[in-house]
Amino acid sequence: MTVTLIKPSSLLPKGIQTQRINNLTLFKFTEELGQRMQELLDKKKANTLDSEEIVELEAIAELDNIFSYINAVIAAQANADL
Repeated sequence: MTVTLIKPSSLLPKGIQTQRINNLTLFKFTEELGQRMQELLDKKKANTLDSEEIVELEAIAELDNIFSYINAVIAAQANADL
């Protein structure tokens, strides 16, 4: 069985939005992508993920890590400017 890699960047057009919080514009998942991630995490916990879902969860998790980092940098820069 061949599993196609999912590039995290392929999730950007429909899965990411910006939100204004305390004068900062931060990145976050859309409700749809957040729900999909939760579904996959629940299946992982139940040990019922198939190989394609494993790859999808890894791509979403990588994107989550990237945006968490970017948001932390944005917040740190804003605090440094105060």
